[in-house]
Amino acid sequence: MIKFHISDDILTSYAAGGLDLASSLLVASHLTLCSHCRSRATGADMLGGYLLDSLEETAVSPTMMADVMLHAQTPKSVDPSPHRPSQSSHPLLPAPLGEYVGGDVSQLRWKRLAPKVHQVVIQTDDTRSMARLLRFGSGMTVPSHGHNGRELTLVLSGSLCDRDIILYRGDVAETDERTEHQPYAGTGDDCICLAVTDAPLRFKSIFARLLQPFFGI
Repeated sequence: MIKFHISDDILTSYAAGGLDLASSLLVASHLTLCSHCRSRATGADMLGGYLLDSLEETAVSPTMMADVMLHAQTPKSVDPSPHRPSQSSHPLLPAPLGEYVGGDVSQLRWKRLAPKVHQVVIQTDDTRSMARLLRFGSGMTVPSHGHNGRELTLVLSGSLCDRDIILYRGDVAETDERTEHQPYAGTGDDCICLAVTDAPLRFKSIFARLLQPFFGI
């Protein structure tokens, strides 16, 4: 069960077409896995359409706005099972992501960054942010770091332990300049996640900072 979702601000920007390409790819991938956020996205689309239609009105009815927002928060009666296939017989990457990179995880060219750490940089024409697939071996810890901007992380396989929470397939973590952490992969399967950043990370370790230009993070 997905517990950690896309924030309202990001989902609204996505519905309005205002997100960068890398972040939009992550949101679309999350929506493929999460029926709750698909319902929220539909509500955001409806609200946006209503506001556009109401531009010539002198005021927006508070009752009407409340009805629209209530609809946005009400899950649609859809069967989520087609969007959450078992990893053993179906592609691991959600359809929007798999179609964009041209295959599943086994078909990608993973670059080794360190023992038990690999990545695939996802090329886009949008320079506002960078997307990459990361694969961490069980128990692997990311060096302690902060952020110079926003980072979105979508877990696709295994688990990711970040501060006092554990994220599983479909869960999303959102961090910003106020966040300093040292996430690590949980036990069991490798942790594979999609990470989107709009600024370089801020590592505490001198060694990590020296290697940062070579890894592009």
